[in-house]
Amino acid sequence: MNRELKIIFFIVAGAGIFYIPFIGNLHLFDWDEINFAEAAREMLVTGDYLTVQIFFEPFWEKPPLFIWLQAASMHLFGVNEFAARFPNAIAGVLTLFVLYRLGKRMVNERFGIIWAIAYGASLLPFFYFKSGIIDPWFNFFIFMGVIYYMFAQNHKINKKKYINAILSAAFIGLAVLTKGPAAILIFGLTIFMLLLLTRFKLKLFTGHVITFIVALTFVGGFWFLLQIAAGNYDTVVDFVVYQVRLFKTEDAGHGGFPLYHFVVLFFGVFPATAFAIHAHKKRTGYTDEMQYLRLVMLTLFWVVLILFSIVKTKIVHYSSLCYFPMSFLAAYSVNWFLENRKKLPLWLAAIQIVTATLIGLILFFLPIFDRYKQWFIDTGKITHSFTVGNLQADPGWLGWEWIIGLILMFGSLLAIIWLRRNKQVNGFRLLAASSAVFMFLSIVVVTPKMEKYSQNAAIEFMKSKRNQDVYVGTLYRSYAKFFYPQIKPMGDMHPFMQSWDAETQKGNKDFYFTRWLSTGDIDKPAFLIVRKDKLEENLNRYPELELIEEKNGYGFLKRMPKSKE
Repeated sequence: MNRELKIIFFIVAGAGIFYIPFIGNLHLFDWDEINFAEAAREMLVTGDYLTVQIFFEPFWEKPPLFIWLQAASMHLFGVNEFAARFPNAIAGVLTLFVLYRLGKRMVNERFGIIWAIAYGASLLPFFYFKSGIIDPWFNFFIFMGVIYYMFAQNHKINKKKYINAILSAAFIGLAVLTKGPAAILIFGLTIFMLLLLTRFKLKLFTGHVITFIVALTFVGGFWFLLQIAAGNYDTVVDFVVYQVRLFKTEDAGHGGFPLYHFVVLFFGVFPATAFAIHAHKKRTGYTDEMQYLRLVMLTLFWVVLILFSIVKTKIVHYSSLCYFPMSFLAAYSVNWFLENRKKLPLWLAAIQIVTATLIGLILFFLPIFDRYKQWFIDTGKITHSFTVGNLQADPGWLGWEWIIGLILMFGSLLAIIWLRRNKQVNGFRLLAASSAVFMFLSIVVVTPKMEKYSQNAAIEFMKSKRNQDVYVGTLYRSYAKFFYPQIKPMGDMHPFMQSWDAETQKGNKDFYFTRWLSTGDIDKPAFLIVRKDKLEENLNRYPELELIEEKNGYGFLKRMPKSKE
């Protein structure tokens, strides 16, 4: 095996070892993870792979590509958490492979390895590759679209302009099929800003632009055209309206302050963040093509960061596309330090140590906090009834989990000491290794315990009703009530469907079904879950509901059909 194949093998195998194991050991999180997984499950149940559905009604918030990947995974592995998260684990392996190959092509083998490690070992990118959300694939497609645009634009990198224009458009089209037209907006703004920064020195001709538009329309638009051809024009309209609303309004429960994404990226992309800041100053020793790639990555980073700082809805993964340019900039900086044998500046060392300490301390104190949680409750430091109930859970801390925080803190500290002493190779290796091990152990060991505090009691109750002839609902917004009981479609003759007006109550089937479970003429037992802080209110509103159990912040209610009371 030659050197190139060995490197690829270790990158692919290493990514697989970190990203694939244990992804099925934790319940999917409400909303986003379960949302997509439920849509994939309903494709399998109905056999309708053209229409994205939730509660067996058209769901216009997302196009189908990622859901197709999950459905294919569920065909292989069954309807479970592993299958829902497996596509993103594959995205992680593919991403690191592509970054290595691209880095080697643009600079050299070492740069490619550094870029792959800078992305793969950073905190949030690592976490996302073990999740079941849509963004890893969406971001990958946009990134590849930008890269192939760069190849088409710069003849010194690649002279196959038409092929690169088609590939760029195809990847942006795939991004549209993954999450929607936000891909075109991000790509368009990035290219516009690049042209502005290069004084509109466009090296593409009209034929290239037309080729790009045709390819983008074909790839990105074919599902929408199929929907219209199938008579689902309203679904396409609702999809467009929803996308516009996301940019104009604050989604319920997802507001935030203007610098929200700055903070998320600063801490979430550790240890790459400080090196990415360092790379904002142009460094010598790189080719013109490499400096152009740096300009492309800086432009992409600031376009995404500013755009989603303006958008009123603030969600962590909205700025996750920034992970690509940040990892490149970090690799750009690290490679420069290695090439020139430069000592790490004091300001950069200070940022790394302080950030690692703050993040590590959170993990250090979590199991310790559990020992004293009752004191916080008894002294009135925590009074919210739902939170108090959550804290009653026994997550099963083993007592050694605080060591995970120390791995990051002391690993980073030793790495920075080495980097300050010009031991660059060992320092960078240790910094990446301590971050990757910290994240792996946090996800495998700590996250399941944290889930016990939040949704575990509710989901375990739902799972317990899976094979029973009963209804399961929630008196709060949730997709878990569909996925974990594994509900089946209700036929036209179902009692609820007889009472539901699909035209006037369009888009609110879940709301009316929950109300029907609470007050309607049900034909079998109904179980509803409510959060502790809303328990009394709902018992007063729906007097036929009977409280049968309370656990970890949730109330479990039961209502019997009148004929069986």
